[in-house]
Amino acid sequence: MENILPWFALKSVPGVGSHLFKRLIDKFKSPPIVFEASHDDLLKIDGITDRIASAIKRHKIPEHVKKDFDSALKNGYRIVTMLDPDYPPLLLEIPDPPPFLYVFGQLAPSIMNIAVVGSRNATPYGISTTKRLCGDLALRGITIVSGMARGIDTAAHEGALMGKGKTIAVLGSGFERVYPAENLNLFYKIAESGAVVSEFPLKTEPEAHNFPTRNRIISGISLGTVVVEATKKSGSLITARLAAEQNREVFAVPGSINSFKSIGAHTLIKQGAKLVEHAQDIIEELSPVLQAYAAADNENKKTAELSPLSSEESLVLKELGPYPVHIDKIVRNISMEPGKVSGILLRLELKEIVKQMPGKLFSVKEEN
Repeated sequence: MENILPWFALKSVPGVGSHLFKRLIDKFKSPPIVFEASHDDLLKIDGITDRIASAIKRHKIPEHVKKDFDSALKNGYRIVTMLDPDYPPLLLEIPDPPPFLYVFGQLAPSIMNIAVVGSRNATPYGISTTKRLCGDLALRGITIVSGMARGIDTAAHEGALMGKGKTIAVLGSGFERVYPAENLNLFYKIAESGAVVSEFPLKTEPEAHNFPTRNRIISGISLGTVVVEATKKSGSLITARLAAEQNREVFAVPGSINSFKSIGAHTLIKQGAKLVEHAQDIIEELSPVLQAYAAADNENKKTAELSPLSSEESLVLKELGPYPVHIDKIVRNISMEPGKVSGILLRLELKEIVKQMPGKLFSVKEEN
């Protein structure tokens, strides 16, 4: 098993932030090798000054860092490093991924994640719309990512759980300082089927400057970010901006033109964000992206092609042939929920068995 403590040691070196940590791992492959590297070799890394190189060479891990590490293990939390196969693959693509994550629950190495964020002081419309949207996405096999804050974030997690799906909460505090306190029960519910993650030590307080920092994880772990109800200066717009900078999709749910809480979402739409009314709007927009990732990952592609179809996949596939069939007809013929059928069709698309055409029409993909 990988020795995790050196990761804590390297992260505690003064001057070594997430950008530098990634460059060091890219070059030296692991923290122990970083500590063994010569002063001159360290100086070859972009951003490493003589002061930082010297700090690395003489660094001793602080006692409070050791205690945090021991406490995490004692409480049953996992530490997932950048080299762990369970580390979110999309997060590795951003310039400053966290060197490691504290994880409570089950963190699957999936790209099928959508972030949903918005106002802490949400309206009933925002809450109900978010729950419906996230429930529908969860039914389609999409994991909902949010920040477990009051308002839209909480509704996003609850909607995913109502849809019997998975959700990931990214905290701006440590696990022993769950914020807001009224979401402690939600903290445990999320971990039952999904995961709560944080890059902050266990006793880190929910200080204001932590939240913009954690927002890069919310957007970075996801294929796209959906904004529901955001004021002109909302922190949700920071997450949307980070998503765009990370070359991820940005979506926005429209609201009332008379509500100041809709200004942020409407501004995003004016700037080119995809307008979202239903879960299918997101699925259709991301379908090419999902296929591109599947095609790029040859190992996953081979596994998908060789893996046997589930009974539900076979049932849906029997309804398809060389001529396009509308999804509504498939739903009627097999008496299955539309959201479930949509999720199965998406999986068959990723396995390159089925192709989708405009107008929610599907057919069996021809062999080349």
